[in-house]
Order: sequence, then structure tokens, then C-alpha cells
Amino acid sequence: MYRRYLIKRVLNALVNYLIIIFLLSLMFNTTAEKSVRTQVLEQVQAEAARLRNFSSEQVQQWRADRQTFLIHRYHLDEPFMLRVFWRTVDTISFRFGNSTIIKSSQGDREVWKIILEAMPRSAILFTTAIVIEIGIAIWLGLKKAQKPGGLLDRSTSIGTMIVYGMPSWWVGMLLLMLLVYIVPIFPSGGMTSIPPRYGFLGFIDLLYHMALPLITLVAIGFWGTALLTRNIVLGVLQDDYIMAARARGIPERRVLLGHTLRTAAPPIITIALLSLLSSVFGSIILEGIFSWPGMGNLYWIAVQQNDVPVILGLLSVTTGLYMLGLVVLDLIYGFLDPRIKVGGSR
Repeated sequence: MYRRYLIKRVLNALVNYLIIIFLLSLMFNTTAEKSVRTQVLEQVQAEAARLRNFSSEQVQQWRADRQTFLIHRYHLDEPFMLRVFWRTVDTISFRFGNSTIIKSSQGDREVWKIILEAMPRSAILFTTAIVIEIGIAIWLGLKKAQKPGGLLDRSTSIGTMIVYGMPSWWVGMLLLMLLVYIVPIFPSGGMTSIPPRYGFLGFIDLLYHMALPLITLVAIGFWGTALLTRNIVLGVLQDDYIMAARARGIPERRVLLGHTLRTAAPPIITIALLSLLSSVFGSIILEGIFSWPGMGNLYWIAVQQNDVPVILGLLSVTTGLYMLGLVVLDLIYGFLDPRIKVGGSR
């Protein structure tokens, strides 16, 4: 039963991913083909410059033949829908080609290398922030649910209404002005000092530059999850089996962590997993404020410079990770909550 559900969810995710990538390829095909044709002309011109012992007529003939060969190789001489199909195949195979403008820090124009360079930078900042947020939110949510209507519950609920509506970019700019320019404690942006440091000093320098954006993310991130955890846990605490566990004299800590939290885990795990997935994608606005060279910043630069291969690569990678996360999430549900029947009749 569970194996059938597993296969069904994986196939469903694959089909959805194929449809999304096909639509993205259809949307960006015209612009992407212009980029490929430009790269073909540049490649032919660079190769022709190395032909020393050829006459001008031979060079012209060689360039025409070479250009025809490359156009056929990249399927640019085929009908429109076939070209979209081959672009979809290349994208699914993670053959994104070369960027038109953007380069990695090593000078590479291969889209994969550019993405793989930016992804860990976003992950190290946002994943750290989300792990801290989830830890604080679960602890605070449990404390609020233990004494609903108490001082902690009321004060933090008011704080949630105030802080949760604040835009992250506004809080980031406020903290940037306060802790960088008024009270100069943190650097204004970037990931490392100039010149960069290495070894243990480089790690300390990374933490120093990461501190302010991390404080910004954590300061505004845990409030909503804490309130949601409180509401979920509060509902579970009213169940009969929780009352029975308390009546048997089981310690309150064990009731909360062993009984209540397990039942309340699926929605909390949903929030945590989706947040962790989004941590890889970065944040366009927040990374721009703190000059953090991650995925969000790469998105913004690619859109500004109309670098379609990079945009298509970013969209396909983030979509694939998101679909994978949804599949993993569905599969975890069956283990966390035995009341969920997967793939069977009710």
C-alpha cells in the first residue's frame, strides 16, 4: 500500500515537473535561441581566427559550414515545437549551457558552475536562520500552549501582530542603519572582508558578516510559526488521550514532547521543510540589502542583464528542489501520523 503511494507521488511529481519545465522552455525559447545563436557566432569567429594557412575564401566557406553544423547541433534549424522539446530535454538533463553575461568568481560562464557557486551561500545564511527560528518557535509555542491566556501568551501574541506584518526589507534597512552607521558594530554588507581571509580567521570573518542578516531573519521569522505551533498544540492538548496521560501521572514534559508534539508534528514539519527548501532559493530583496552573493542576488542580476540561460537554470533547479520537497513531505506524513491512510481505501 505504502509502496504504491510512494510510486504514485513520485510519478505525479515528475509529470508536474516536466509540464512546468516545458512551459518555461516555451516562454523563454525565443530569447534563449537568440543567446545560443550569438554564442554560435562567437565560437565560429574565435575558431576562425586560429586558421592561419587558409585563404579568405576558404575561411568564409569554413565559417559557413561550421555555423551550419553548430546550428544543426543545437537544433536551431528544426520546427518551433521540436526546438522547444529539445530545450526541455536539455533543461531536464541540467544542460543549461553557458551564460550570456554573468560569470562565476573563477571566470566560468557555465550556468551550472554559477548556480552551484551561489547556492551554498544562500543555504548557509538562510538555513542557519530557519533552524534557529524553528527551534525558538517550537519552544515558544509549547510554552504559550501550556498556559493559554497567560502573560507570556498575551504579550507574545501582541508581538506577533506587530512584528509579523513588518516587511523583512524594512527591518533589514532599519537594523542596517542602526547597527552599521549609527552604532558601527557590523559590516555594511558582503560575505567576506576585502582582502578575504582564510582558515579559522576566514570562518570568523564569515560569521561576522553573516551576523546582521541572520539577526534580521530570526527577529522577524519565528513569531508566526510560534503562534501556529501554539494553536496546533493547544488543540491537541484537549484530546482525550492527553487527558488520560495526565490522569495516569505522566510528567508534563513527557506529555508535551512524547504525546502532544508527535501528533502536532505534521503541520509543523510542513512549515519547517518548506522553509528549509526556500532557504536554498535565497531572498532577492534581503540579499540585495546586505549585498549577500547568493541565489536571490543571482536572480536579480540575471533578470537585470536578461541572462536567459541563468534564469532558466535557476527556475528549473528551484522548481525541482521544491517538487522533491513536496514528495518527501508527503512520504514523511505517513510515518509521523498513523491516522493518515496513504494509498488505501477509507
